[in-house]
Amino acid sequence: MEAVTNPPFRKICKHYGADVLISEFISSDALLREVEASKKKMMFDDKVERPIGIQIFGNNEQSLIAATEIAAAAQPDFIDINWGCPVRKVAGKGCGSGILNDIPKMISLTKSVVSHCPLPVSVKTRLGYDESNKPVVYIAEALQDVGIEAISIHGRTRAAMYKGQADWTLIGEVKANARMQIPVFGNGDIDTAEKVVEYKNRYGVDGILIGRAAMGNPFIFLHAQQALRGEAPTPVSVQERIEVCKQHLEGLRQWRTERVALLEMRKFYSGYFYAMNNFKPFRIRLVTAESYEEVYEILEDVRQNFTGYQFDLKQQDL
Repeated sequence: MEAVTNPPFRKICKHYGADVLISEFISSDALLREVEASKKKMMFDDKVERPIGIQIFGNNEQSLIAATEIAAAAQPDFIDINWGCPVRKVAGKGCGSGILNDIPKMISLTKSVVSHCPLPVSVKTRLGYDESNKPVVYIAEALQDVGIEAISIHGRTRAAMYKGQADWTLIGEVKANARMQIPVFGNGDIDTAEKVVEYKNRYGVDGILIGRAAMGNPFIFLHAQQALRGEAPTPVSVQERIEVCKQHLEGLRQWRTERVALLEMRKFYSGYFYAMNNFKPFRIRLVTAESYEEVYEILEDVRQNFTGYQFDLKQQDL
């Protein structure tokens, strides 16, 4: 969730019902080099964003220990180790899910982080490296034994990247393991509130992580909370979507440079206005807009053209 889960978007997600927030993942090596962009990723609003975890990644023991100490000094609620990112520039260096090729090292590095961290430590990982190597049941138990206090599992291997359908079967096996005492969270393909309830009940997990489905659709947290309580979903009007979209854009404008914020916002428009019939011409205008003034003009056109638009509640989420 690089360039997604920054403070402007996290605050919106929190407002709509996200229980726990996670920072963008941060390179341990970059923290040691005092790279400003990486240091900035540790910033959060103490009054709004708790509970929050700072997520780090790396594959060198001393770097991870030092980065953990730096991150802990920012006083989040916990530190999360990313053993799950599958992208080549991360996994190819033995970081993220690349560590799944060397389970003993994964366990050893995690133990070192836990032993040097004054805060609770959690781990995000995947089922294994590829279809022939999916030892996540053993991994979860071993990580618990070295002291982590929660584990989040994405239902794909590193080799699968984000292709195909997430397999939650092994996530369910981890949770069903009688030796597991720590919370187990599931992740992968949760794109509707109904799936939150269905997967939580089917696999018995302690919680659900929502990532890509929240991009431009923070309302999924509202609908998930309602579904978990057995309530009907509250429709999110076009007017509200426009206002939240503006809030997000303004937040990015303050967090990033104006030009970068304008470009980064483009990946969110489809989510904010998902399932709106005949919206494609407006989306094209939004993702090609070259100024804030132009974006606001387009959003005003959206307001005028879709006033009173009735959403199909079954299509409220991605």
